[in-house]
Amino acid sequence: MKKITLTLQPLTAEAFADFGDVIDIANSNTIIPINYGRTDRHQHIATVDTADNDGEPIISIFHSQPVSLPFTIKVMERHPQGSQAFINMENNPYVVVVGRAGDFDVEQLQAFLVRSDQGVNYHKGSWHHYSLCLDGPTRFAVVDRLGPGDNCDEEIIPEHIELVVDH
Repeated sequence: MKKITLTLQPLTAEAFADFGDVIDIANSNTIIPINYGRTDRHQHIATVDTADNDGEPIISIFHSQPVSLPFTIKVMERHPQGSQAFINMENNPYVVVVGRAGDFDVEQLQAFLVRSDQGVNYHKGSWHHYSLCLDGPTRFAVVDRLGPGDNCDEEIIPEHIELVVDH
C-alpha cells in the first residue's frame, strides 16, 4: 500500500488561490467605513458563484463533529456548478484538504490549517474534503448553490493508497 501524508500548512490567500478564496479581514483590499464610522466593511472578500443552470445562492448551517489527527481521507468531493463557502461560527480551528479543479489527482492534494477566525470559499469545481474540525463540534454558515442538476461529484481514494492528514 502506498502511503501519502499531507502535512498541514497555514492558510494564506496566496497558498490557497488555486482552490478558492480565504475569508479573512486581513485579505481585504478595500475597507469602507459604514454605520457612522462604527463599522468597517471589508468589501468583496469572496465571490459567490452559483448561477450555472439556474442555480441560486443559499445559506445553510452545517454542524460538524470533531476528528483527531492523524486522520485518514477516504473520499473527496467537488461542486461543478457553484462555489461553496464555509464560515466558522465557533472558536475552533479546522482542516481543509483540497485539490485543483479538473481531473482528480490524489498526488496533488494539499492540507491547510484554518484558524477559527478564517473561512474558505471553494471555487467551482475545486476538490475538497468535508469539514474536519479539531477541538470540538463546530457550526459553519455555508453559502452554496441550490438548483437543478447534479452539483456534487465524489472521488473515492483508491484502496491501494492510504491518504493521511497529520500535523
